[in-house]
Amino acid sequence: QVQLVESGGGLVQAGGSLRLSCAASGRTCSSYAMGWFRQAPGKEREFVAVISRSGSSTNYADSVKGRFTTSRDNAKNTVYLQMNSLKPEDTAVYYCAARPGVILRGSYEYDYWGQGTQVTVSS
Repeated sequence: QVQLVESGGGLVQAGGSLRLSCAASGRTCSSYAMGWFRQAPGKEREFVAVISRSGSSTNYADSVKGRFTTSRDNAKNTVYLQMNSLKPEDTAVYYCAARPGVILRGSYEYDYWGQGTQVTVSS
């Protein structure tokens, strides 16, 4: 089992950047593929990005491709989401999640979730 805690959210102007962190405790996060999801008010939770256990493979939603980058430092049990060129439509609560095995995009595939961190992008 693994516990996840996100941090790094906040208020930023359109065009700005934020870096989210997801710290894992319990079982080492190198055992898990790590995904990022977001949920805006009144909308369903959606996939943002995922990184494989080793960090060698990543996958992104089309809406963030070229602007967001996910990475991980298994020695620190931490996963990151670097968000650049932020847009108002990126406003949401961002969650990290963990699953054993290969990278997948469906939120239902993930076993463990953090509590989320709010990202607000002003126009």
